[in-house]
Amino acid sequence: MKRIYLDHAATTAVDREVVQTMLPYFTETYGNASSLHSFGRDARNALNASRQTVADALGAQANEIIFTSGGTESDNLALKGVGKGHIITSSIEHPAILSTCRYLEDHGREVTYVPVDSDGMVDPVDVESAITDDTTLISVMHANNEIGTIQPVSEIGSIAKDHGILFHTDAVQSFGKTEINVRKMNIDLLSVSSHKIYGPKGVGALYIRKGVEIEPLMHGGGHEMGMRASTENIPGIVGFAKAASLAVERFEQDTRHLTGLKDMLIAGVMDSIDDVTLNGHPTERLPNNANLRFAFVEGESLLLHLDMKGIAVSTGSACSSASLDPSHVLLALGIAPEDIHGSIRFTLGRGNTESEIRYVLEVLPEIVGKLRAISPLAGG
Repeated sequence: MKRIYLDHAATTAVDREVVQTMLPYFTETYGNASSLHSFGRDARNALNASRQTVADALGAQANEIIFTSGGTESDNLALKGVGKGHIITSSIEHPAILSTCRYLEDHGREVTYVPVDSDGMVDPVDVESAITDDTTLISVMHANNEIGTIQPVSEIGSIAKDHGILFHTDAVQSFGKTEINVRKMNIDLLSVSSHKIYGPKGVGALYIRKGVEIEPLMHGGGHEMGMRASTENIPGIVGFAKAASLAVERFEQDTRHLTGLKDMLIAGVMDSIDDVTLNGHPTERLPNNANLRFAFVEGESLLLHLDMKGIAVSTGSACSSASLDPSHVLLALGIAPEDIHGSIRFTLGRGNTESEIRYVLEVLPEIVGKLRAISPLAGG
């Protein structure tokens, strides 16, 4: 049976070039980067080179990159690190942002959640209208992890800059798939993660613009310029940097490839199956994301039937896939709860092929037809 992985928004396979780059740092260049001897200096040199590589990919300076354990830690460090004042965020943020905001609310911080339109787009006017004299931070994700809608972060960043407010964006899903330049986009803080770009799990970074003051989450040694106490994960960081380098090198090729597959999938589904709706913005979306809503079908049943055919997809964010609650993202779009459960997220990757998409389009109509035949909602 074919096995086709279409859940790249959840995680990606580590690129073989990345693996090969990492291997010496487990068994040969294994020193602690804080040690003064040659083993430590070799590790420190690898750390510094990796920091520069990630910085270059973001249009940043090397001393503005703090390595973390991933996107969630980076988001927490950004939001909790700005230790006071009112926060503005959106209603469709990743749980790493929303859960942190709820924690901060429980500890006395005020948070405003701006709405989105039916395509999942934040209106910068709403962001500016939410600003108060006490606002210290705006956090709006660059691209949504479920529906792929790309937000107008440059415009929001300009608003924040004009008002003297820090702007953070969660770019975990967009990094490597869209062009990012923190200077041009007026971004003060930005979160990225390695395992979304064919790097290892357990490593990410937070960009902190020079001059921005952030309180660390963890205290101990002076690692990461005093921002994250803990011996650095040199193999993971080296792997992350290699993945970032490959993402930049292959950006145009990957974008063309992923956009072609995504368009092929969406068009093929729409042509062969009735009562299907695309969730998210029709054009301002990630090149690899197709979130489709199938009327009269339960999404988890569809996922399991596709899995039996060797096709791996998602019903939403991997971080909340065990929850039976309807997606907060799709609820924010104004979709009825009973319709939300029929949504499937297809997220394509560098290694997917047209023949794999053709196979999906071959088996999907039959699966949907069978599920609708037994659905109490179908046929009115």
